[in-house]
Amino acid sequence: MNTSIVELVDNLPTDNLTVKVLNALDYIVPGKWENLVGFDNTISAITGETKNKKIAKIRDRAIDLYNDKQQGYQTAIWLYRTVDATDKAVAAAALADKIGDAFRFIPFLDKLTPKADLVQSVDLRIKLVAELIAYSKLNGITLNPSKFVASVRENYQKEALMRMVALVCIDGVLPLGTNFVPKVRNDLENRDNLAQDPAFNAVSQFIPTSDKRSFINESFNTTGDWMTNLISSAGITRESLANRMRGFVNVADDKLDYLAAFLDGATNYFEHTGIQTVARTLINRAYREVN
Repeated sequence: MNTSIVELVDNLPTDNLTVKVLNALDYIVPGKWENLVGFDNTISAITGETKNKKIAKIRDRAIDLYNDKQQGYQTAIWLYRTVDATDKAVAAAALADKIGDAFRFIPFLDKLTPKADLVQSVDLRIKLVAELIAYSKLNGITLNPSKFVASVRENYQKEALMRMVALVCIDGVLPLGTNFVPKVRNDLENRDNLAQDPAFNAVSQFIPTSDKRSFINESFNTTGDWMTNLISSAGITRESLANRMRGFVNVADDKLDYLAAFLDGATNYFEHTGIQTVARTLINRAYREVN
């Protein structure tokens, strides 16, 4: 049985490494993300409603919408959770009992292996496509990379915008450098075997074309300029990101690729903000429908 959307939002952490990392990235889009936890609290924060009966009415309608499998809400949650789970598979075992309260890095440095650049570039592309698919499911529209990037530029706010920022920083800049967009575009020409990637196997069923690789590459190409502009306008560098993380992770300047591997294994920013995005979409729709 699927976990209810209420339970998913109620169980979001108020403070863990994922939350610390997202808060550390807040300087890039100041004040755009708030860690909303608890479904009723999220209803109040989004709608401004404070009366228990009205909140309950919105909650009940949101539950009905989420449970309707003809809607795309459960699929979006599955995508957000699945691509995050595949991202951390390699590092999770090494990290599980070694993080500690202070999230010290050096003791398990030797347990981590940074991903090869080509593997990292594939993971980045797959996560981006998962976001595109989830976006289309939540909005009931067909997959269209050009319309997706237009929405990222014009409409993405709150948790959705923070998720894209984190994607650029954690899956792009930290492992591959600030010039990762042309690097990944160049990698697109290489004959990487996507079928061996577990994240690809998870999302490929939702790509409505036989040439799935071309669709994935097109999705990255259309979004690349937005990513480049974000890096430039916010002055994002590997060193600036590491400095923001140093309050809770100790890492040497020459080990930033290991920091990326650590964050792959120890955070679930895609799932965390994805749950919040689905909840916001549901609550806004439920609020309109009960009024």
